[in-house]
Amino acid sequence: MTINRIPSSAQGRSDAVSCNGTAYLVAYDPAAAPGITQQTLNCLRFFDEMLAQVGSSKDKLLQVTVFLGDMSMKADMDKVWCDWIGPAENWPQRACVGADLGDDVTLIEITAIALQEGAPNTAR
Repeated sequence: MTINRIPSSAQGRSDAVSCNGTAYLVAYDPAAAPGITQQTLNCLRFFDEMLAQVGSSKDKLLQVTVFLGDMSMKADMDKVWCDWIGPAENWPQRACVGADLGDDVTLIEITAIALQEGAPNTAR
């Protein structure tokens, strides 16, 4: 069994880890742009990059957790998310929770589990 890791720029963690056809990812806005709309856009661009690096894509997402520094921003984040995720065939199981993200600039962080290309998908 081989575990593949994509190291993060932050010490002690990886942005993605994959093994046996499953990828585990984290995304955030590397630029820490002002506002939840721009941070969500940047976060999802980063997420697309990580998915591609592990041989996956948003239509292979199984589970997603969105962490927001302020839950009053959820509606604005959801607008960006819904435009990005696309049709119902792409919708993963998703939860959104309020969390202390550790600083005053990070508004959103996303973790996910996704299938990799070529992994068996028997979803109906």
